[in-house]
Amino acid sequence: MATTPEKIYALDFVERNRQALALLSDSVFYFGELGMQEHRTSQLMSGLLEEHGFKVQRGISGFPTGFMATYGSGAPVIALHTEYDANPSNSQKAGVAEPAEITPSAPGHCEGHNVNAAVMVSGALALRYAMEKFGIRGTLKVFGAPAEEQLVSRPYYVRDGLFDDVDLAFHDHISSDFKTDYGLMQSAMISATFNFRGESAHAAVAPWKGRDALDAVVLMDMGMAQYREHFVPGMSAQRVITNGGEQPNVIPAKAAVWWYFRDANAEGARKLFDQAKKIAQGAALMTNTEYDVEVMAAVWPSRGNQVMAEAVQRNIEAIGQPAWTEEEQSFARALQKRAGVKEDGLRAKPLPLTGPTRQGSSSNDSGDVSWKVPMVRVQFPANVPGINYHHWAAGAALATSIAHKGGLAGAKALAASVLDFLKDPALVAAAKEGFHRETGGVPYRSLLPEGQKPPVELNAVAMAKFRPLMEAHYVRERPVFRV
Repeated sequence: MATTPEKIYALDFVERNRQALALLSDSVFYFGELGMQEHRTSQLMSGLLEEHGFKVQRGISGFPTGFMATYGSGAPVIALHTEYDANPSNSQKAGVAEPAEITPSAPGHCEGHNVNAAVMVSGALALRYAMEKFGIRGTLKVFGAPAEEQLVSRPYYVRDGLFDDVDLAFHDHISSDFKTDYGLMQSAMISATFNFRGESAHAAVAPWKGRDALDAVVLMDMGMAQYREHFVPGMSAQRVITNGGEQPNVIPAKAAVWWYFRDANAEGARKLFDQAKKIAQGAALMTNTEYDVEVMAAVWPSRGNQVMAEAVQRNIEAIGQPAWTEEEQSFARALQKRAGVKEDGLRAKPLPLTGPTRQGSSSNDSGDVSWKVPMVRVQFPANVPGINYHHWAAGAALATSIAHKGGLAGAKALAASVLDFLKDPALVAAAKEGFHRETGGVPYRSLLPEGQKPPVELNAVAMAKFRPLMEAHYVRERPVFRV
């Protein structure tokens, strides 16, 4: 990494605002807001950007907790985007290497999206002031993406044209490693609820008068189980029954099941979804019920651009892994022991860039962005190796010095890498050329049904219940970023 004056300035900005980054990260951690209900999180993030000269549009694409913050003018147009939602039922005290709820049964961050938020805002502010100080031409578009855990928002942003003028996109995401990658990283996915409707009756006295909607859900489940034999490698499906009736002595007139359909590519996910609709139709026919389908989310597989990944890797190696204390290493090993994984502590150095990466079975709603424009994912070491996400143990380090140090390294890598592209038109052109080669001419078209609107009430009931109980634990000091 060339130590240009612009990079020196940006890295120094992040370093001297390390306390603000930590406060922002911890604030979002204790908000613990579920997808589509990240009101305090979104207000804090967008408010900080607005205070520092970004023009902020809130409520983009119909998402009350989504935003786009813009700074600068002209080309290149570079997007920064990340997520900040929590998970249900994963409240976990920070710095405690055993299950310990902050608020019983409440939502909590158990992946690290709170640190994602702090890294993106800190990196964006460092870039904004470096651009101003050194007269760097270009436009930053900073996107807040709600409800990533339900894979909702960014496909709507792409569909609605918010990335039409973007040249390159940077996604930041927590990891236990300091790394980046390129190639196909994650899978395509369609999320849909199947609602069955029948007719109620007394289940003991006159069941023949009813039409059991729950039977339809069960039969759909059986049909999908039989169809699994014919899944191609990389294809998978998961479900939860969200409505199974009210009580055993009443034939359920309504029942619902929420499915995720995944495949290595978008067309495969679409085909699996189409087959599931046929199975649902068969279940409805067998039970004399009716059904409809509500698509909540539909995402392409996420991919990384090689030219951009190589640039990010150079910055990662120059910045280096955080220096961990023995206390931090001891906590990491204690957490690994409690979780039943290898007790090797925190990583000593960044991972080398190898690739293309092996495509994973998980999904992220950044996938649509990565098929619209060249994109890279900056992963920073703010959690403990070997710990699975969506588990209490993944929340234990997220408001500790491990997360703060890892997030600091991530914000530096993000800012330094964006500066490389802001300053070098040839590098931007190379990334674009590589993108066209890597995507192989596959045309992007949204998997979302035409006219689909975002599920704005998602998780509203849960947050209305838990937010008053969680407020007692909020961080009271507001982050202040100093120029």
